[in-house]
Amino acid sequence: MQKGNIGVTTENIFPVIKKFLYSDHEIFLREIVSNAVDATQKLKTLASVGDFKGELGDLTIHVTLGKDTITVSDRGLGLTAEEIDKYINQIAFSGANDFLEKYKNDANAIIGHFGLGFYSAFMVAKKVEIRTKSYREDAKAVLWSCEGSPEFTLVETEKEDRGTDIILYIDDDCKEFLEESRISALLNKYCRFLPIPVAFGKKKDWKDGKQVETDEDNIINDTTPLWTRKPSELKDEDYKKFYRELYPMADEPLFWIHLNVDYPFHLTGILYFPKVKSNIELTKNKIQLYCNQVYVTDSVEGIVPDFLTLLHGVLDSPDIPLNVSRSYLQSDANVKKISTYITKKVSDRLQSIFKNDRKQFEEKWDDLKIFIDYGMLTQEDFYDRAKDFALLEDTDKKYYTFDEYKTLVKDEQTDKDGTLVYLYANNRDEQYSYIEAAKGKGYNVLLMDGQLDIAVVSMLEQKLEKCRFTRVDSDIVDNLIVKEDKKGGKLEPDKQEALSVMFKSQLPALEKADFHITAESLGENAFPVMITQSEYMRRMKEMSNIQAGMSFYGEMPDMFNLILNSDHKLVKAILEGEADACAALMAPIQKDMDETDARRKDLHKSQEGKKADEIPVAEKDELAELDKKWEALKGQKEAILQDYASKNKVIRQLIDLALLQNGMLKGEALNNFLKRSVELINE
Repeated sequence: MQKGNIGVTTENIFPVIKKFLYSDHEIFLREIVSNAVDATQKLKTLASVGDFKGELGDLTIHVTLGKDTITVSDRGLGLTAEEIDKYINQIAFSGANDFLEKYKNDANAIIGHFGLGFYSAFMVAKKVEIRTKSYREDAKAVLWSCEGSPEFTLVETEKEDRGTDIILYIDDDCKEFLEESRISALLNKYCRFLPIPVAFGKKKDWKDGKQVETDEDNIINDTTPLWTRKPSELKDEDYKKFYRELYPMADEPLFWIHLNVDYPFHLTGILYFPKVKSNIELTKNKIQLYCNQVYVTDSVEGIVPDFLTLLHGVLDSPDIPLNVSRSYLQSDANVKKISTYITKKVSDRLQSIFKNDRKQFEEKWDDLKIFIDYGMLTQEDFYDRAKDFALLEDTDKKYYTFDEYKTLVKDEQTDKDGTLVYLYANNRDEQYSYIEAAKGKGYNVLLMDGQLDIAVVSMLEQKLEKCRFTRVDSDIVDNLIVKEDKKGGKLEPDKQEALSVMFKSQLPALEKADFHITAESLGENAFPVMITQSEYMRRMKEMSNIQAGMSFYGEMPDMFNLILNSDHKLVKAILEGEADACAALMAPIQKDMDETDARRKDLHKSQEGKKADEIPVAEKDELAELDKKWEALKGQKEAILQDYASKNKVIRQLIDLALLQNGMLKGEALNNFLKRSVELINE
């Protein structure tokens, strides 16, 4: 019997394992089973080159639950006493205190860095035994035992067959790992695609209304998963079936890419494009990373470009170590090459589908759009590839590449300054009348209703030559694309002011909304009133929802323009009615205002060129009084207009129609509109 101390330079290895790896303590099972797989594969390799002449036999690895133990058994290489001393007792471990802070939140980094795969067993076990017998001829079986301290014992024992049993005596605070369901879940997570069969218990059948064990091993893994096979051997249904196994609740994927590269790095895998239309965050972390079929992680940022973290599927590379850490991913040259390769492979596949079956590509565009938009926004080299197959959709559901669309609209939609104007709507139904007005002018309108489209619009304005994007409801149709300077047609200032006062007084109170009222000559057949919103301010507010540092725009009120059509008979009738009803009341006020204003102008003229201390105090006081009087008279005039407006149902009706058209009429205001509509119909 041999006794001794494990060769470590610190006494506190086990508290370190226990304390600092505790958050990831479930990985012990991955590490122990992976070691068993390695031992088995090495034996197969020796047999294939003739260095092992014996019978391989059944190589299944068995995971067994006892009352207070977990045992992992293999029929692989096994270990001699000398090998245990070399690989188990001499741990490459030094300077423990220095790395505690650095690695305390990254269990994988500690295990990978210090070769502690086997020792992860002590995260859950108070005692670990290794019962092993080497494949070598005349090898003696040995039993190594350790109770979570540097002390161990090593004795000869009886074991008929080659291979290794690792027996974990589970600690009192880790009893959850003695539950069949917990171990089953961990094996499914980490070991479901291991290349050597792994058995956990026996298969069960229903008999007499209950489940009973059979004699057949319950193999929990698929040893030849789809990505390890040749694409030429596989049919579409194989890929779809594998996808259903990975994501049982998901819709059928759009399509997939089978990766298989040997140089300059090793990478296999299958990436699926899922159907995605909603929140990006919910769909991330669906790619599973494997190392030689051993599950590593589903946090693949760094390996896969950010926009492709929306994809689903599997990547397997021996060049990314099993115990992968975030800092490793950020610095490793192979990882960067893999990321670049995946981007190219994805863009090549998209380009191929677009080129060979554009109809299919267009049918799937609504689902593909979020991947392609996200990629173009976040990765310059992807934009350069995608600009040839990224599509713009118009409100008639027709699709165009960027170049095709430019050719389509450049003749009709270039303004007087030579800027190509791309008109767009973000809601086909809510902006229907604006879309129809634009189409009536011979314009085409894009539909930009994706969750990233506000950012895409800004990107395209920078990427495409001399262009701007304008939403169809940002101005009256005649002002969307100005092809020549306007001449005449303006309403007299006093009538413009009267309309502004009357309509402003009847606007319902809307939270965080300001209205600027103007009158424009739009033609007799255009709507009498419409609401527009400045492209710049609206876009800034929308960007504030998705871009940090722009939140102050989100706090600002919405700025709207209420535009009255001075050519429409209803607006004309309001002005005529106001003149008839208010002229007599307003005439003396207006006369007084004109006289007051004339005296103000005289005083201002006499003060031109004088310094403040050269102007007599009496003049200053008189001017202040005149300003005060003029404001009071203006208030009287506005009160008369507001009184008239309050009795004119058509004014309020026109305002409510414009609000209704823009989805802004709600609650009490909507109820009042309905009542007033009935009254007007009955008159």
